[in-house]
Amino acid sequence: MEIKELKQRPSIQQNEKLMIAYTQYNNLLETLRKEKLPNDMILFINVKIDDINAISNSEKELKKQLRKTQTSILSKIEKELKLVTKNHYRNTWLAVGMAAFGIPLGVAFGASLGNMAFLGIGLPIGMIIGMAVGTNMDTKAFDEGRQLDLEIK
Repeated sequence: MEIKELKQRPSIQQNEKLMIAYTQYNNLLETLRKEKLPNDMILFINVKIDDINAISNSEKELKKQLRKTQTSILSKIEKELKLVTKNHYRNTWLAVGMAAFGIPLGVAFGASLGNMAFLGIGLPIGMIIGMAVGTNMDTKAFDEGRQLDLEIK
């Protein structure tokens, strides 16, 4: 079983953001075609492609559906097959680091120095910690062969 092709839409050339989203989705499909995927996953992806191909020329709806289906495909692939895109963990842990490490560190700095203006010092520290943890996890995923040759922006 093979992953279907996306319907060509020459009308999207005028909308730059839609063209970027469409190209990124198409690149995701090309990358997934190179992977050895189980038939149920290919069937799931093909249903999502059919949904996108069925959309008429509504550019706003097409862009929304592209983002939505791309996210659902990537999350299902991550959950079931443990495959991730490049910098997936770095981007995820950047926000987690700011929230889980940065804010408590900022509160600790502010409380210890008696000035809560130092709350903002913790955010970049937490961001760096989160990026370091995420980059380490991305490297581990690459070494294990679980990383797709695609970066989602």
